[in-house]
Amino acid sequence: MSAHEAAIAEEAARAAGTILLERFGSERALDTKSSPTDLVSEADLLAERAIRELLAERAPDDAIMGEEGPDTPGTSGRRWIVDPLDGTVNFIYGIPQWAVSVACEGVAGVVFDPVRGELFGAAEGEATLDGVRLRASNPESLASALVGTGFGYEAEVRRAQAAIVARVLPEVRDIRRAGSAALDLAWTAAGRLDAYYEFGVKPWDIAAGTLLCSAAGLEVRELQPRGALPAGILAAPPDLLEPLLALVA
Repeated sequence: MSAHEAAIAEEAARAAGTILLERFGSERALDTKSSPTDLVSEADLLAERAIRELLAERAPDDAIMGEEGPDTPGTSGRRWIVDPLDGTVNFIYGIPQWAVSVACEGVAGVVFDPVRGELFGAAEGEATLDGVRLRASNPESLASALVGTGFGYEAEVRRAQAAIVARVLPEVRDIRRAGSAALDLAWTAAGRLDAYYEFGVKPWDIAAGTLLCSAAGLEVRELQPRGALPAGILAAPPDLLEPLLALVA
């Protein structure tokens, strides 16, 4: 059945992407959420509405968890986890690094980059980019790995994350912080990044991306909360998992 769910996810993500592209470059923040740096726009709300309406039509018995709306219960045992616009700050600033993430939990999912027209999909244990199978990279050592990460919205969380970056940076090829967890995970699955970690991600940020990474041959590990740091996620090639985990966990 995962191919069926993947098709629904693609249709929903593309519908949201059409709405977002029409507004990209002219959108402004509508409100803030957890902190003054945590923005939401009208585009977020319209894109999630489009996804929910399509899911209500295509999978009416399924539950839905979305970033901008309430959880919707279901009776099928399946749940959709939706981020209508991952990378809202980039979107509002006109930076073309944002995506739509739609996943049927544990089954199939897509990360759609409307700006580049790229669709990353995971279904039946296979990760693809525009239908072409993906395999993640496998650098020889942590020293040659390009590592992606992201930062939270609250000052205390950022302070703790900065301390981790200070440990990681001297041990790797370089660090990238692009601003969209969903797209970071998709790019890691595609080998554009060698590994990725981040504390403070939410289920809707990573539901599709972690499926992509696992299907592309990466190890995905949950990061436990500690101190000011919320729970997080790490995706890396098997040989680099433990060395990177020792630096960040």
